[in-house]
Amino acid sequence: MSSVLKNRKAAILFLMPALALYTAIVFVPILCSVYYSFFQWNGLSGMTFIGMDNYVELFTRDKVVWPVLLQTIVYTILQILFQVGGGLLLALLLTLLVKKRAVFQTIYYIPVVISSVAVCQIFDKLFSVTPTGLINHLLSFFSEGLGMTEWLTTPGLSLVVTAFAEGYKTMGVYMVTFFAALLSVPYDLSEAAKMDGAGWLKTVFHVKLPYIRPILVANMVLVLNNALRSFDFSFMLTAGGPGTSSELLASYMYKKAFGSMQYGYGSAVAVLIVGICLILASFCMRQFDK
Repeated sequence: MSSVLKNRKAAILFLMPALALYTAIVFVPILCSVYYSFFQWNGLSGMTFIGMDNYVELFTRDKVVWPVLLQTIVYTILQILFQVGGGLLLALLLTLLVKKRAVFQTIYYIPVVISSVAVCQIFDKLFSVTPTGLINHLLSFFSEGLGMTEWLTTPGLSLVVTAFAEGYKTMGVYMVTFFAALLSVPYDLSEAAKMDGAGWLKTVFHVKLPYIRPILVANMVLVLNNALRSFDFSFMLTAGGPGTSSELLASYMYKKAFGSMQYGYGSAVAVLIVGICLILASFCMRQFDK
């Protein structure tokens, strides 16, 4: 087996099917989007070449795209906190368990296998006002005003709730990877830290987290790219509202392309998303190489 892995021709042969599939479903659509972004097209009639006009519109005249970009950045930061931070916290809690660890690990992972539509429906009911949802009902015990909070229709709150809903669904994936990484930390390092008088928190921050830094950075890159391209939760839970207060770049691109029938301009927004993903991913990978 090792001789096969060392053979470059064999490695390339095994990689070719996956590379061909990845090229067909990722690189080809990206190239098509770049091509369409130079045209004015409604998807039905003929295409009219307009050069860089879509990009001029995007960067100079569109007053919506920049607030949406800022919201997408905020949403991405929240996703890193919820998914990476939440997954890491759950993984650390699992390492403290001796009995019933598999039970709690399964419970924490259940949201991952639930469909996004079902999770959005659950959160819609939890945060609803009419009828009163569970969250508002519980808050009403502490304050009558808190019990009537419009979570999904208040600017600012709707974006946070949407981010939390997506983070709740996917943090189990990163919990598993972090848990596996934490189990790989040599026992001797933790014991040496304890002998030096370090408590649990100091051992985590000064021993375990530095040891699993490559996994931490890799997970951040994954969350970063996924959050910048996030679409389903914003579209299904708040439809980008109220107004455009919880709109994300991907949902804005979808509405421009398929709602307003501006396929060329929607493609330009898609190219912007790809460019941002590549820049931020490259930055994170440089941090990973240090």
